[in-house]
Amino acid sequence: MSDVWDAIRGKRMVRRFADRLLRPEHLTRIVDAGRHAGSSKNKQRWDFVVVEDRARLGALAKVGPFADHVGGAAAAVALVTPDPTVGGASLSLVWDAGLAAENMMLAAWELGVGSCPATVYEQSVARQVLGIPEDRWCGYVLSFGYPADPEDMTRPPKAGGRRPLDEVIHRETW
Repeated sequence: MSDVWDAIRGKRMVRRFADRLLRPEHLTRIVDAGRHAGSSKNKQRWDFVVVEDRARLGALAKVGPFADHVGGAAAAVALVTPDPTVGGASLSLVWDAGLAAENMMLAAWELGVGSCPATVYEQSVARQVLGIPEDRWCGYVLSFGYPADPEDMTRPPKAGGRRPLDEVIHRETW
């Protein structure tokens, strides 16, 4: 899949993964896609913690109420930045992490690898499992793996899954 528009429209969240490791070159390419994301003032204020250990993935699934899929993934990537909740921190940190995440997820999709993001609600769990320094913050973890159901890569979107364009677009003013 080389057409960006097809990838954007076709990519689906995958939460159930086959019980097999990712090819090392696939995982490297996915993480490298995150590194190539744009960032505010090109500061690249991110680090990526790659996790493949089954026990650590299971522990990482406890970072939030919707992170169970991380435990069944072949790999996860935690996005770590300076803490955007500290006074004076730039909100662009969250934007930059999102850009890196989407790059990784689109690169994965092209390789036949499914993915799904999880919001980190429990910073203390992320710190303990990943050894994150106190001056850093982990807002998101991405799960990656070959889909348990290969049809997840081609399933059509759910009916009503996206609001119509004319409902979300405002021109010039609200």
